[in-house]
Amino acid sequence: MLEFLIRDAKTAPKSFGYRLNNSLVTLEDQEEALTNPKWAYYFAKDVPGADIEACQGGAVKESYWAYCFARYIPGANIEACQEGAIKDPYWAYIFARYVKRADIKVCQGGAIKNSYWAYHFAKNVTGAGIEVCKG
Repeated sequence: MLEFLIRDAKTAPKSFGYRLNNSLVTLEDQEEALTNPKWAYYFAKDVPGADIEACQGGAVKESYWAYCFARYIPGANIEACQEGAIKDPYWAYIFARYVKRADIKVCQGGAIKNSYWAYHFAKNVTGAGIEVCKG
């Protein structure tokens, strides 16, 4: 029985996630990477020659991946990533706090949607409009 499993594992087609995690993707796989924000981020990060702009378009669909893209991918468009990140108050706060060149006022607009993150934004982000966070 084990022989069949080993044989089948060697011949079975590998999923994109498997190939990405095991450094088996190539530039030809980019279209598939763009179908998932996580894959788009890791494709841009790990595959030399990846189209950063296209990968960014895929990654910014979810706030967490938009933040990661802005923070860790050289050449990322900070404004586009910021628009993706501010959809969630927590990531708006984190973006303002840790991404250089973040627009504090734009991030603050995202963070004040939740009173908890508005408080932390006012407390921890340099340049935050305290009066805006109180509202």
